[in-house]
Amino acid sequence: MRPTPVLSLCLFLMGQVVLWAAPAVDYYGAKPGSLAKAKSSYLGGREPEVSAVGKIIRDANKCLKAEPESVMDKSKVPPSGSKHDYMSIAPYFWPDPSKSNGLPYMRQDGKVNPESKNEEISDRVRFGHTVDRIETLALAYYFTREKKYADHAAKLIKVWFLNPDTQMNPNLNFAQAIAGKNDGRGEGVLDARRMGSVIDSANLISNTSDFTEANQKALIQWMTTYYDWLMKSPNGKAERAATNNHGTWFDVQAAHLALGLGKKEEAKKIIESARTKRINFQIEPDGKQPQELARTASFSYSCMNLDAFFTLANLGDHAGVDLWRKNNKDSRSLRKALDFLVPYLDKPSATWPYKQIKDVDESNMLGVLRLAALAYDAPEYEAIIKKYDEAPKETFQVLYKK
Repeated sequence: MRPTPVLSLCLFLMGQVVLWAAPAVDYYGAKPGSLAKAKSSYLGGREPEVSAVGKIIRDANKCLKAEPESVMDKSKVPPSGSKHDYMSIAPYFWPDPSKSNGLPYMRQDGKVNPESKNEEISDRVRFGHTVDRIETLALAYYFTREKKYADHAAKLIKVWFLNPDTQMNPNLNFAQAIAGKNDGRGEGVLDARRMGSVIDSANLISNTSDFTEANQKALIQWMTTYYDWLMKSPNGKAERAATNNHGTWFDVQAAHLALGLGKKEEAKKIIESARTKRINFQIEPDGKQPQELARTASFSYSCMNLDAFFTLANLGDHAGVDLWRKNNKDSRSLRKALDFLVPYLDKPSATWPYKQIKDVDESNMLGVLRLAALAYDAPEYEAIIKKYDEAPKETFQVLYKK
């Protein structure tokens, strides 16, 4: 039944009361103030927030049925001898057919070895599931205040990060290993590129009955230890030195964690350094990203790196750094990089002139387009979003508001 104007007004006013009474929540994965605006619109019965939150709730209900996963679920033991250490396999490396034992594995860029998804030996898939579920449940709790969502999110956090019997050790020493060559490498840091969202999610459910102040402090301590590993370990330093999307996603992960841990000045330095270290080096004046165009899935990686850049720029909004605008005299900028890709997002049938060996899902860029529309006051980007039928139900509708 469609709500009457009076009922809609009452719902809207109720939303305002809830928001005014609630304390501010640190959620660095959203634009500053966006969640509060989205909640007001949702409680007021307005679109597209109603559709977007509806999808979050449906997804959260599925998450309620998922049992917690942990690093202890794998059958193979990492080289350290402890299953508490995270382990994953490099996705683009395959057995050498010229060797009887296949070692060392050889690189085939863009072609994923199914071994890398084998959950008996790798934690990558279950870690991704866990982070996604925690975030979905926390958002569902924020919009509905239904305790069941906070309780299950808390359970997932405790099993993966806090319970002594199941917790992950705060390092990625054995991530993206190459059989016959190494036990782990810097590129494995990419596996945890969304680690900062766990702190955001915990902030949404903090001080609920199943996620107490003590739990919050324990998680912050775990994340602090992990952040220290990220910034000082050989693998962390190697990833920070990367000159392609790996380096950009390192900055995203480090800056997001720094903000979540209250290290705003460190976050600011990381984001500011991206002007010269990332944008000037990775983006050409015409918007091309040469490091990504050299890949066998060049469109996918150009989009992936731009997603990292826009995520970093959004974090910059929280840290007081503007990465959105032109950064130097020869016009290398995030907008130029997006505009280089836009013709192929606006018309997916357009022929991409570089190598792309796998299918592309252009809808993965909808969040980037929304951020661009807001940052540049450019409705042409929003117009592209409207061509995708599922856009009103995507999470970016509540994370990125005007």
